[in-house]
Amino acid sequence: MSTPTSKSPRRVVVYGASGYTGRLVCEFLREFRIPFVAAGRDKGKIDESMRTNVPGIETADYEVVQVEHTVEALTDLFRDAGVVLNTVGPFSDLGPEVVQACLAAGAHYTDTTGEQDWLITCEKQYGADFGAAGLLLAPGIAQMYSIGEIAAQLCLETPGLDTLDIAVFWGGSPTIASTRTILVNAATSAAHYLEQNEYVPFDPGQGLVPLVVPGQHELAQSLPWGGTSHPVWFRRDPRVANVKAQGGVFNAALMHGVPQIVAQALEATKDMSPEDRDAALTATARQVMDVMPPRENPRVNKSLDSVHASGPLGRAHCVIHGNSNYKQTGLLQAFAANWLVQQPPKRVGFASGCQAFGHHELLGVLRSFGLVSKPVLTVQDY
Repeated sequence: MSTPTSKSPRRVVVYGASGYTGRLVCEFLREFRIPFVAAGRDKGKIDESMRTNVPGIETADYEVVQVEHTVEALTDLFRDAGVVLNTVGPFSDLGPEVVQACLAAGAHYTDTTGEQDWLITCEKQYGADFGAAGLLLAPGIAQMYSIGEIAAQLCLETPGLDTLDIAVFWGGSPTIASTRTILVNAATSAAHYLEQNEYVPFDPGQGLVPLVVPGQHELAQSLPWGGTSHPVWFRRDPRVANVKAQGGVFNAALMHGVPQIVAQALEATKDMSPEDRDAALTATARQVMDVMPPRENPRVNKSLDSVHASGPLGRAHCVIHGNSNYKQTGLLQAFAANWLVQQPPKRVGFASGCQAFGHHELLGVLRSFGLVSKPVLTVQDY
């Protein structure tokens, strides 16, 4: 049960509120004093999660709602809302119903995806309709890629740079949902980079690529990680022609195990029906990660985003260090909701977090909560 602190309308819905990321979003909504609806498929699970995992929830103005995952049921729930924050993935599988319901109900949509194919689907299938309705469609507002986008935007403040080389690294363990998403996405979609404004697929047999990571002597191991969100966000940016991103975790032993786990899962499921494949991949994901990770420790759960931007005669490099990766995501989502309940975004239709709210604004709120350091920006003028 909720303990309302006001009678303000609850214009924000957190869908998937009982999950690791969802409850962090709720935690930051409480800090912004935003009334919200905590929604999902199991009311009892959400109630328990709010009570036991969201500090200070007794001072929040919220309501728990159980809802079926159908366009019709979600539309009814979203009709009185202005903003829907979706944390239910894999988004390529479960996102369409939520997006369609937002459009039907007239609500802004954000999510926490890292699935490149889902971003491409959002842009192609729903972007124009959201724009025509004056609504924001912003998938992928999350630490894993939004911080790299902020670093890229800081580099691009130097004119004449058209190529982005992006590295995204983090410490700690993925959640159950993130692990499942990684496996499902690897099995069902190709990863792309951007070359002269066209999507080019990564070589699926590429394997691990060593990268130089600022601040350490040891080379880190990286993967295309689904292609990341960056090539999609920058494809229509007139300043940018080329984007390639790689990512990974600081734990080298874990990184060396990821390609083998993915390859084994793909081989084992290659002849299965989509339904059987999804069930098998879910089972494999649970073998890798079957417990909810503990609350983040900033000494362990670190993040690093590094962007080299270049042009024919210019160079810029930006590094942003951070901590508590999932808390960064929760804060970014809550900030987006806080903005949208008060004023329109900077851009409607399909847009990234930086395009919708501004990279300096996103950086500012992350800095104010102590989750990222001051960017280290080096510019070589031409």
